[in-house]
Amino acid sequence: MKKADRIYYGGDYNPDQWDDATIDEDMRYFKEAGINLLTLPVFSWAKLEPDEGVYDFGWLDRIIDKIWENGIYVCLATPTTAQPAWLSTRYPEVLPVDIQGRKRTHGMRVFFCVNSLKYRERAAAVAEEMAKRYAHHPALAMWHVSNEYGTYCYCPTCQAKFRLWLRRRYGTIEELNKRWHTSFWGRILTSFEEVTLPTELNDDYRFNPAIQLDYMRFVTDSTIECFQNEYDVLKKYNPEIPIQTNMSGFIKKLDQFAMTKHLDIVGWDNYPWPTDPAYFIAMKHDIMRGLKGGQSYVLTEQSPNQQNWQPYNKLKRPGEVRLLSYQAMAHGADTCLFFQMRQSIAGQEKFHGAVITHAGHNNTRVFRETAALGAELEKIGQAFLEGRVKARVGMILDWNNWWALELSSGPSQDMDYLKTFSKYYKPFYEKNIPVDVLSTESSLEGYSVIVAPMLYMMKDGIAEKLQKFVEQGGTLLTTVMSGLADENDRCIFGEYPGPLKDILGIWVEETDALRPEEQNIIKIKDGGESGMTFGRESYSCGFLCDIIHLRGARGLASYGEDFYAGSPCVTRNEYGKGRAYYVGTQPEDDFLLELTGLIAEEAGIEPLYPAAAGVELTARENERGCVVFAINNNEESAWVDFGDERLENLMTGEAVTGRTMLAPRDVIVAKINKDN
Repeated sequence: MKKADRIYYGGDYNPDQWDDATIDEDMRYFKEAGINLLTLPVFSWAKLEPDEGVYDFGWLDRIIDKIWENGIYVCLATPTTAQPAWLSTRYPEVLPVDIQGRKRTHGMRVFFCVNSLKYRERAAAVAEEMAKRYAHHPALAMWHVSNEYGTYCYCPTCQAKFRLWLRRRYGTIEELNKRWHTSFWGRILTSFEEVTLPTELNDDYRFNPAIQLDYMRFVTDSTIECFQNEYDVLKKYNPEIPIQTNMSGFIKKLDQFAMTKHLDIVGWDNYPWPTDPAYFIAMKHDIMRGLKGGQSYVLTEQSPNQQNWQPYNKLKRPGEVRLLSYQAMAHGADTCLFFQMRQSIAGQEKFHGAVITHAGHNNTRVFRETAALGAELEKIGQAFLEGRVKARVGMILDWNNWWALELSSGPSQDMDYLKTFSKYYKPFYEKNIPVDVLSTESSLEGYSVIVAPMLYMMKDGIAEKLQKFVEQGGTLLTTVMSGLADENDRCIFGEYPGPLKDILGIWVEETDALRPEEQNIIKIKDGGESGMTFGRESYSCGFLCDIIHLRGARGLASYGEDFYAGSPCVTRNEYGKGRAYYVGTQPEDDFLLELTGLIAEEAGIEPLYPAAAGVELTARENERGCVVFAINNNEESAWVDFGDERLENLMTGEAVTGRTMLAPRDVIVAKINKDN
């Protein structure tokens, strides 16, 4: 596969909106800003194919040639995210039906049924025309298929295909009845033709978690087929060019572990909200890196200034875009791409930030910051490309588990899997301990600590994998709402947490759901009794409270209030050569910071370097060496201590060693000297 020899810097360009003079001017500005890659023509299907089978590529030929004449590469997008009006009106079956049963009309992007045979036919056709013309063009760096998949459709085509999908999955209607437990509420089916979609027209199905869960799996599989439809065409003409599609920042809709098995490289759009803390953004980057087993990924979109679709679209503060860009690269991105390069004249995103604003010139704060970042990236060159983050802590994330947890009726309406996952990610982030995000299928080899928050769904083999990991000396940390259901959301009979109870040395009798305003107390047992020393005698907790019985485990802490006061809420069990921790409630952040710190210390895991609070540290290693990123997320100066190591600041060429100060929102990217 063709590999990049530089950090690709640039982003979405829509030159079909501009005249030749403007495009020529843009080329000058792009070179001034260090732009070396442009993504196009994402939304140009109607211009490329003005009528069925009638193609006009002349304008795109001229623009791609001009881009290449200026020494800039292209990421060519199949324009299939926004079908032409003629396709929607001539073949209305391509349009999606929403959950309320309403047939949608033409106009919105990603507004097509991924199962429509006509849509797939025309999408493959336009992709083939592009591949014939450009698959061996010297400017082509990568392909980009469609844009931000994730539309759910409830049309007759999806209904028919869902029935076929279920038949392939379960074989017989008897097996389907068993897996869906249709005897409850008299839902028993006598044929697959009786299956309907979980829409608002069928509340009985819409509120059945097993049916909804399978429908969400079906949508992922259907989307994969739709993507593969274009992927196969592009690969046929040049298998060397890598292919990606960009995932929306709202990643829940599709099982991304399943989806990205079919991509050459992961692509995603990073649009944090102004209120998102740095650790939450970093976590999403680590999720992207984890989707293909630690492989670097493409940051396909971010805004060079404000967005336009949030309720309050704050400006990016001076230095903020640089900070966010380096954070992405620190966690595994090999590109730094923006939406958009030139601000649109009209339409829904006319006020979305751009490198070249409506002012139309380079005398803006945004352009100056973009050009400065481009110059830095040119100096850094290939230093960290394809570099891997070495982590001894792995966190298990599972989309089926996510869906099932939040589809469940009870014990609390406030179930939020990603929020809980982030609570356990945060303390490792704050200690600058690298974390890999793993699927339930990932190997656990090489990890010392595995964290599996709310591992509600027990897929085949996962309990045995965790048991073997602990037996062989690993440390497992899991939580309330773990070990409760199988892949079809059927409860596991017997004592909770099901197949995990022996590893954990406990059983859970009941789970209390607290209202948002309610709290309980975690009372730490005496350090000598628990074997662990915490900084405080008590901490707050809430949300859910398991009532736990010890079966060999040691209680580290107990509840301080309610009728279950005195019963354990945090436990540790020695199992084989390792140990397993269980947190039966949702503790305050300070408790998790201390607990994870003690667990890391037991496992011999240390931070990358000592640093002040708010300084984010990562390291990426490739065949050329190890590059360290130090990012100061604070509004004031902060320090990092590199000790006796001598590093080379790749932006300035200066040596870096010992206690080093970073200015507010400043970044150091430095290569470790091999002679250290």
